[in-house]
Amino acid sequence: MTDSDEEELSEKQFKICLIGDSQVGKTSIVSRYATDKLGKFPATVGVDFYLKRTTLPGPRHITLKIWDIAGDAVEGRMFDKYAYGANAIMLIYDVTNGKSFENLETWLKASHKVTADMENQPIRALVANKIDQEHLRTVKSDRHHRFAQENNLLTYAVSAKTSEGVNLCFQKIAAELVGIRLTKADQEQQQNIVRAEIVTYPQHRMANSPQSSSVKTTVCSLQ
Repeated sequence: MTDSDEEELSEKQFKICLIGDSQVGKTSIVSRYATDKLGKFPATVGVDFYLKRTTLPGPRHITLKIWDIAGDAVEGRMFDKYAYGANAIMLIYDVTNGKSFENLETWLKASHKVTADMENQPIRALVANKIDQEHLRTVKSDRHHRFAQENNLLTYAVSAKTSEGVNLCFQKIAAELVGIRLTKADQEQQQNIVRAEIVTYPQHRMANSPQSSSVKTTVCSLQ
């Protein structure tokens, strides 16, 4: 690759579309990545836009134009305009909501229809959100991986709430877009410290005592 090719690549912009049902956490994921903020977001109407400049090994500086598409857009007339030209499409579902996973079939077909005449087909990724709620999971990991394998999808698992896996997910997709592989060290740099709550029950409560007692909690950090 020549110096001019490297310069052109370093200034590249990529369009990434987030699709999936309402309330699966698309806005939370992109907000966590682009601004490192999390809050209660109203349902997206139409599409919201985010810009994120990131650096990949090389170094390569790229800009990600992230389109957060509303959960009802698949049934509307504007979905083809939103998704067309995407370099990557992230299909997002909520691991505690089986219906949101099943509906990805519809989203996937709609995205293929929109991009059918594009010369360069977008990268597609399957993203499981809310993995911090493992105790409420209804979509088992084997279903996730089977769907990804059957449809040639990259696969990621994230939690917008704790930020676990969010940066790494986008960084790995960005690396795919420019055709490079992240080393183990590169990936570790994208890992966040996950704060987990440990619940300590009094011994008498563990013994099924009828007496009630307050529960003490502590917080630890997992690297």
